[in-house]
Amino acid sequence: MKESILVIDDDEKITSMLRRGLAFEGYRVRTARGGNEGLEALRQEEPDLVVLDIMMPGLDGWEVCRRLREAGSRVPVLMLTAKDEVADRVRGLDTGADDYLVKPFALEELLARIRALLRRSGGAAGREEPEDGRRLVFEDLSLNPDTREAIRGDRVVELTAKEYELLHLFMSNPRRVLSRDTLMDKIWGYDYSGESNVLEVYVAMLRNKLEEGGEKRLIQTVRGAGYVLRGDKG
Repeated sequence: MKESILVIDDDEKITSMLRRGLAFEGYRVRTARGGNEGLEALRQEEPDLVVLDIMMPGLDGWEVCRRLREAGSRVPVLMLTAKDEVADRVRGLDTGADDYLVKPFALEELLARIRALLRRSGGAAGREEPEDGRRLVFEDLSLNPDTREAIRGDRVVELTAKEYELLHLFMSNPRRVLSRDTLMDKIWGYDYSGESNVLEVYVAMLRNKLEEGGEKRLIQTVRGAGYVLRGDKG
């Protein structure tokens, strides 16, 4: 059976276009006009993917996504918005969204991103955890895939969904230099653009949390190559 997609958008022209386009590609499509209706649709049946508009009256997309993640759902979320500032992208991703597409957009690009998210939801780093639920450990840092809890020394480190995925990838590949392209592909599924600094912003936020108690830096920058999890300074 083809994957199901829930479109949450108060713009009838957008939802009509997406309903036709997605159905033509073989997806099962439901639509909801606004955040409250979208949450109700999610409670009734969780889809394989959510296409979520941000700027809606009443309950906006950020709040819908936040509530969805707080409820424990890991359904992939693709946000649609007219906002193209990096800070807005980061805010959307930080609430738990998996991808971000700016209006107006080409249907072909939307479909490509949906396919990428659906592939990742079936086995991407940070989504499918090891079957034995083993704890990942590097020096004084540990990460429990079952609880998604990070501990540095005796301190619990609170992580957002994307910070967890990023740290999980680093701890699954200790002392291995991971290129920017690799990190973008594994965590976000594609490269935003040559000018986007979303990855750099997230690495900085993750470092701040890991080093909040005065601990030494573990995630190192390798100039011209990428990032690496290692204990030595450099």
